[in-house]
Parts: sequence; C-alpha cells; structure tokens
Amino acid sequence: MRISVVGLGYVGLANAIMLAQNHAVQALDISAERVAQVNARRSPIRDDLCTAYLETRPLSLAATTDPATALSGAEIVFIATPTNFDDETKVFDTSSVEAVIALCRKHAPDAQIVIKSTVPVGFTEEARRESGHEAILFSPEFLREGQALHDTLHPTRIVVGGTDARAHQVADLLKEGAVEPDCPILFTGSTEAEAIKLFANTYLALRVAYFNELDSYAMSRGLDTRQIIDGVGLDPRIGNHYNNPSFGYGGYCLPKDTKQLLANYHNVPQNLIAAVVDANRTRKEFVADQVAARDPKTVGIYRLVMKNGSDNFRESSVLSIMARLRARGIEIIIYEPALTESEFSGARVIADFAAFSDEADVIIANRRTPDLKGLGDKVFSRDLFGVD
Repeated sequence: MRISVVGLGYVGLANAIMLAQNHAVQALDISAERVAQVNARRSPIRDDLCTAYLETRPLSLAATTDPATALSGAEIVFIATPTNFDDETKVFDTSSVEAVIALCRKHAPDAQIVIKSTVPVGFTEEARRESGHEAILFSPEFLREGQALHDTLHPTRIVVGGTDARAHQVADLLKEGAVEPDCPILFTGSTEAEAIKLFANTYLALRVAYFNELDSYAMSRGLDTRQIIDGVGLDPRIGNHYNNPSFGYGGYCLPKDTKQLLANYHNVPQNLIAAVVDANRTRKEFVADQVAARDPKTVGIYRLVMKNGSDNFRESSVLSIMARLRARGIEIIIYEPALTESEFSGARVIADFAAFSDEADVIIANRRTPDLKGLGDKVFSRDLFGVD
C-alpha cells in the first residue's frame, strides 16, 4: 500500500518507521535538514529505537520536502504536524493540519486522511464539511517523548475515530506494524476520539498536579513526602505509579492539551479542569519560592529537558521557574548538553559541568542523574523515586 506521512516530529517519524516495515512510505516535512537525515537513515529526534530501526531495519521509507512527490498516488495520508496552543485565541493553531488537507485534496483527492495531530474537539467533523471530503478521521497518539517508536510498536490501545470499512483498514495498519498486535482496539465517533486524547492527557496532568500538591504540603509542614506517597499508593484504586513529584507538568503535550480541553468546556460547567491548569502554575511559583528562600546569588539549572532520554524542552516547567527567579534579581546559569549556544533565554550556558557546579550556589534539577551525586544540599530537586 502507498502511504504518506506528513510531519517528521515524534509522532510522524515513529508512525512512518512503523508503517514502512510493511508498506511503501513517503514522508513529507518542511525541514530539508530532517528530510536529509531520514534519507541518510539518521533520526532527527532523540529516540534510541528510532535510531536503531533507521540504521538496521529494511524500511521502505523515503522523505521529501515536495508535496507532489510525497502525496501523489497515496492511498492513505497520516497527518502529524504541530498544533500549538495559541494563548490569544485560547485554542490550538490547526493551520498546519488544514494546509495538509488542502494539499491532499490537490495531489491525492481520493486518499483516506488520518489526523494524528492533536486537535480541538469537533475539528474533524468541521474539516470534512469544509473540504467536502468524507474520508477524514482522527486517530489519537499516546506517545512519550524519547519513547515514541517504542510506544507505537507497543501501543496501550488503538483508537480510531470511525466505524466504517476505512476506519477498520486504518486500525489494521496500526495493528500490523505493532510488536504487540493484541492491544485493545476502540472504534468511536471522530469527536469522541478527539475527546479521548484530551481527557487522557488531562488526567495524566491531574495526577502530576495532585502529587505535586501533596509534596508542596509536606514540604511546607516539614513532613516526609515519600512516606505519604508510599502510604497513599498502597491503595490499589490509586496505585504506586506516576507519582514522582516534579517542578510541574511540561513538555509538548500536557500543557497545551489541558488548556485546549478547558477551552472546549465553553458554556459547560466545570471546576476540575481549570484547577489542573491553575495547579501547575501554583506549583512552579512554590518551587521558585523554595529556591529563593535559600538566598542564592546564582542558581544553576541542571538540564532544561523535562525527562531523561529526551532532547526537547518545549514548555518545560524549568523555564517558568527560571523566569520567576530572574524576576527576583537572581542570576541564572544553565548546564544543558543539548544546547550548543553560549546563552539561552538571557542566561549563560556553561558546557563544563565542574565549572557550572562550582559557580552555582543552588542547583535545581527536575530529575536527578549520577552527575549530581556528591553535591549534597546544593542540589534542589523533588525527584524522590528516580523515574519520570
């Protein structure tokens, strides 16, 4: 089958690799650098499994920046372009998805279009009406940064926003490429599938916010956070997982998806969804207060990335804490191997870890690594369990 994948970020690349195991895949991206890397069998994102598959597996995968080359003759097109949250309009910017749909109508008018980009609830139905093309469905992704291909090959579930034969064909493709093809498959309406994505991520954000607020309480009262979490988690209804305190939820998905879900609640009564968004802001303010209370002249930021194994720091909670500390007149220095420049966001980047740790009065680390051993109380971290 001739398949096109548009967008070579975490979602697009992982799906392109997975599908290219069994089908001819043409990938399209606006970045010539990403296209060149994929064609040279190098991963443009930090994902060890993507790297391994590109280097060692016989994939039928080619990439291009030319829409006609990528889309002409495609039977199915997967869209995985960015949909960032616009803080002014309070909704996702879906212009990239809309542009790809228009390109599909031009170069592959009969193709089934599968939207993998996260979109507002109701977007797919509107896209069908505006394009005059019924063969558009939404199938959410549930991937972790740094584990995108692993989670594509080992899906917790496959959700397809459709119930007709074309929806079943999409599910079969996703199941065919998986290492564990016996995962649950759910066929829903397109709008329900869109809601599943936003509600799933908002629940994860809620859980992060809950254990962060538990930690804030324990710190304020001089209590042992870990003992409390261990006791709470022994209830099987709660479980001893996804409970490690942090500086706040961040990354590409959770901040924007929670805000989009809140926007979708227009004219619908709610308290909890708004509270999740507010709780994340409160947590970052609390962490900044705790660091500032140590009266440091220079604060070192150990890594901007949100989790181990990732090279992405979009919407990282650490960035907000940096801004709050700088507003108090505290100098910020950064240790981040993923950066090549000498300055980032007005702060000096120090490539030598020893020099960085010597200069900082306090080092804040969202997640601990072996580098930080031996630095004692200089390190401020709420990482209690050593997991993301």
